[in-house]
Amino acid sequence: MSSSGFDTHAVENQPPEFAPRDLWADDVVLREALAREGGAAWEAQVAGYARLAGDALYRWSWDAHRDRPRLRTHDRFGQRMDAVEFHPYYHAVMQAAIEHGVAGLSWRDGRPGAHVARAALAYLHYQAEPGTSCPLTMTHAAVPVLRREPALAEWAEKAAAPHYDGGDLPATDKRGVTLGMGMTEKQGGSDVRGNTTVAAPLSAAGEYALTGHKWFLSAPMSDAFLVLAQAPEGPTCFLLPRWRPDGRRNALRLMRLKDKLGDWSNASAEVEFCGAWARRVGEAGRGIATILEMVMLTRLDCVLGSAGLMRMALAQAVHHCRHRRAFGRRLVEQALMRNVLADLVLEAEAALVLGMRLARAVDAAPRDPREAAFARIATALGKYWVCKRTPAFAHEAQECLGGAGYVEESMLARLYRQAPLNSIWEGSGNIQCLDVLRALRREPASAEALRAEWQAARGLDPALDAAIARLDAALAPDQADDEAGARLLAERLALVLQAALLLRARSPAAEAFCRSRLGGGHGLGFGTLPVDAPFDALIGRVLPPP
Repeated sequence: MSSSGFDTHAVENQPPEFAPRDLWADDVVLREALAREGGAAWEAQVAGYARLAGDALYRWSWDAHRDRPRLRTHDRFGQRMDAVEFHPYYHAVMQAAIEHGVAGLSWRDGRPGAHVARAALAYLHYQAEPGTSCPLTMTHAAVPVLRREPALAEWAEKAAAPHYDGGDLPATDKRGVTLGMGMTEKQGGSDVRGNTTVAAPLSAAGEYALTGHKWFLSAPMSDAFLVLAQAPEGPTCFLLPRWRPDGRRNALRLMRLKDKLGDWSNASAEVEFCGAWARRVGEAGRGIATILEMVMLTRLDCVLGSAGLMRMALAQAVHHCRHRRAFGRRLVEQALMRNVLADLVLEAEAALVLGMRLARAVDAAPRDPREAAFARIATALGKYWVCKRTPAFAHEAQECLGGAGYVEESMLARLYRQAPLNSIWEGSGNIQCLDVLRALRREPASAEALRAEWQAARGLDPALDAAIARLDAALAPDQADDEAGARLLAERLALVLQAALLLRARSPAAEAFCRSRLGGGHGLGFGTLPVDAPFDALIGRVLPPP
């Protein structure tokens, strides 16, 4: 104790700082999944980004998150500017992500497996700074849609380019661009066919003037947005840039920024279009089908992001419990805490294994109709189940830190507020479950691809075999049509799929997952695994020994 006269106690029994950490070396599940799903050729690139994410990006994320975006509708001379200002670290994080391929690797590298490698990058990025994942995933998802329009080829290539420019400039003055999306209107929500924004044709070249509003415009600082509006032929997709081709600001008015529960580093806005210039993307009247191709990819990133959030929350909890002592022992040595941590391990590992398998399906879909059919239904399943589990998971990890996990100085407070987003964004839980029912009813290839995935694991675990038998009956043509039961069906499908994937991956978590999630050896809350579950072995997969 010093002699200053102010010290009252010694600070002890506190864990060391979590970061810097090597998120690649820490994560055996990611290393296994990248190799298994076809991304091994990019191991060095993924490992390099993992080290950056666990160090500089992690440090920058605190200020990028706390110093929230600010809306400036006018400059000091009274001229309209409709700009969003960010902390410099927001731009630093965006630049690092885009240069390392989080937004564009899938489209710049045509080798099989590129989507798997990009999925790993997206998963790592979400652990460090999830807010910026919103513009990154939309930029990534927009590229294949834009590539189908020759007039928009430059936009597509700049969106895929490894260059970031956060300035409010015309796209012609930039080497790389970011893209946002706007579908939701006040009266419509998920029912986008009820949108009222009107698109009036300006020329035969696909130019239109848009008048209306969007209740949520994601990432309003982006260089352009894919939006839906009512053309004479019906709902149509458009690319609406911040700047018109003639160099003038477009008639896009940012009315206010949303005051969101979490996702503080990123902005979302209410906007009005006052005759804003836009170019049609895809066929007139087929806008929902056009933009759903983009949504398919953003939904995959919802799964990956939720898996990344689970991973960071779990790593923080294990780190704390390994160093914190209570009642004469480290927390990680106490039986009930080991049960909680091991249960979280099962959930996090199953989430990542499913997310990376989905990435392989998306990667192979253009070449393999069966993989395309699997991606179609399994993405909706993953989006529903993994994202739905994340808020409860984040809360349980937060509780492992006690009161320390409830304050903003802890990463857990941020993760807890972030956790509900992916379940709501890009179609909430009911939308996903109805999508699963639709695929089962109308797309026999999707149901067969799903069955093939778990049939390949039949005989590896008795709990899985019994669950498969029950599902076969539930999927009979006269049974798979009950809308009120869609959530329960989707939950069972997702759990069986996760169990099959863990078994086929020879994961040490597979037996405990099957026993607890399928065999009835589990309660309704985390920390209710059978008392003879391999707690130490599971927890040991989270972080290397200190």
